[in-house]
Amino acid sequence: MLDNSESYVTEDGRTIGGVVMEMKNITLRFGGVVAIKDISFDIREGEIRAIIGPNGAGKSSMLNVISGFYVPQEGEVLFHGKPRPQLRPYEVAQQGIARTFQNIALFEGMTVLDNVMTGRLNKMSSGLLAQAIWRGKAEKEEIENREKAEKIIDFLEIQHIRKTPVSRLPYGLKKRVELARALVSEPSILLLDEPMAGMNVEEKEDMSRFILDVNDEFGTTIALIEHDMGVVMDLSDRVVVMDYGKKIGDGTPSDIRNNQAVIDAYLGVAHD
Repeated sequence: MLDNSESYVTEDGRTIGGVVMEMKNITLRFGGVVAIKDISFDIREGEIRAIIGPNGAGKSSMLNVISGFYVPQEGEVLFHGKPRPQLRPYEVAQQGIARTFQNIALFEGMTVLDNVMTGRLNKMSSGLLAQAIWRGKAEKEEIENREKAEKIIDFLEIQHIRKTPVSRLPYGLKKRVELARALVSEPSILLLDEPMAGMNVEEKEDMSRFILDVNDEFGTTIALIEHDMGVVMDLSDRVVVMDYGKKIGDGTPSDIRNNQAVIDAYLGVAHD
């Protein structure tokens, strides 16, 4: 068994680093409902880590714990080996954590470029007055951040819609714009909440390619929730499986394929 700082080489020859985030004995309750019960797992540098499970398993709640949106009643989240306190959203972003959402959260009346630029707000320090005058530091800062946005737009192959209002885009392209907005913040950890939901086969293939490219080109650590098991098995280095708020499996895709508890959960075998 690897220790927290030890790296390993995947079956396809990629090197995965030490643990960057660890969930230790996480329990999360909403009133009398236990959404997550005593779950522990880690996320390693440079890996694609999937969280899967049937509907109602607690996956989105776990992603919200990882992102800092929910604070568990029991257990703790370790970030680079240190307990992470309760944080505001901008503080989470400053730690290098970005995410996309199951339900697309874009500014519909703004263009693709303007939506992507909102992902750079945490990198901009000029005050409101300086931005209004748009001279000196504010102008230089705007140009530099726009260049970053344009590079991500090129990377995700959405140059042709950069000036298009988001409201006019089909669903699959909106998902790609949301990915661009998360990526432009230059995260070290990217959280993806059902990135393939509602997509057709071709759109899923494109999104899968971009996720792999992000991981390969930028070395970004990725944790994702996804229902498409084929996608999960193709993309992921390791998979943690939840069912009724509990962890029932954790390992490589081949480990998970042969895990009887996972098979039972997905085939709807009755629980004792």
